[in-house]
Amino acid sequence: MPTLDIAHQRLHNQRLVGAPFERPNDVVRWLGAVQAQDYAGAKWAVAQRTPGASNAGLDRVFEDGGVLRTHVMRPTWHFVAPEDIRWLLALTGPRVHAANASYYRKFELDDAVFGRSHELIGDALRGGARLTRAELAGVLRDGGVEASGLRLAYVLMHAELDGVICSGGLRGKQFTYALLEERAPRARILARDEALAELTKRYLASHGPATAHDFAWWSGLTVADAKVGIELVKSQLVQELVDGKTFWFVPPVTTAKAASPVVHLLPNYDEHLVAYKDHGPSFDPAVFRQLDAGDDALMAHIVVVDGLVVGGWRRSVRRNDVVVTTNLLVGLDGAEQAGLEAAAEDYGRFLGLPVSLL
Repeated sequence: MPTLDIAHQRLHNQRLVGAPFERPNDVVRWLGAVQAQDYAGAKWAVAQRTPGASNAGLDRVFEDGGVLRTHVMRPTWHFVAPEDIRWLLALTGPRVHAANASYYRKFELDDAVFGRSHELIGDALRGGARLTRAELAGVLRDGGVEASGLRLAYVLMHAELDGVICSGGLRGKQFTYALLEERAPRARILARDEALAELTKRYLASHGPATAHDFAWWSGLTVADAKVGIELVKSQLVQELVDGKTFWFVPPVTTAKAASPVVHLLPNYDEHLVAYKDHGPSFDPAVFRQLDAGDDALMAHIVVVDGLVVGGWRRSVRRNDVVVTTNLLVGLDGAEQAGLEAAAEDYGRFLGLPVSLL
């Protein structure tokens, strides 16, 4: 499998081309988790795999709990499916706790503090209540737990990782928290090996071809865990050696190529890029050679042509329109430029606003 075919295959497996999903919930379930500290960008990532999805429609899915947002895997927020949230937390939460351990010590957060904070938060949210971060800070303070700034952030993250709380939807522009047991009452619980096998297969089906190191980076698990996961589902996988690296994926391999060129305006943390430790197969070679040159083109969102990163883009959402400004590191031909314009128009449709491309 040539390196270029890795990018093409990932486009299909990530459902950026080919058969899309009918519902945003199905996108998140298929991908396993979608990095979501940039809530607006994460919605656009899901929408590109769900034709016809709108920004407002995804807000409603989030409000209704069809997709939840919590800290899981790497120490950042992800969208996850409600039925998957408990087994994902049980599998990857301990690794995030380990990564946070020095901060727990720095802010004098121990088991006694966490026990008290979990109790206070649980009591305040029980019965369907949804509270903002500031409101929960007040609850904690009234209960004798001082929490502000980063100390508050780690108290709330710990409660997320322990399965006490998760997203409760939006109140205006503010995020709220709710009790996980009330938000996802039918969440599955899996034994660790079963959970590891499930996550490994799901990752390689939706993100493959990928290496064990890619999976370890994405999941936050150790490389040893990633290799165990691959062994657990090895009979269902295919492997290819490319440039001395072993890439794994779930067959069948898609042989049909999408009509070229296919251009995407991907958000900053889209799974097509952020889900891999080795970014080489996802970049246009000319762009990859520039990565050490200090160019800030890729510090915002990502322009992708036929699965390969060719530059960056930024958005300026105003009251009556949205402006998309690109910073391309390679030149586009006429067909690629037309594809870029079509991608910008699709972004405007998603937001429900006229779009200007600069």
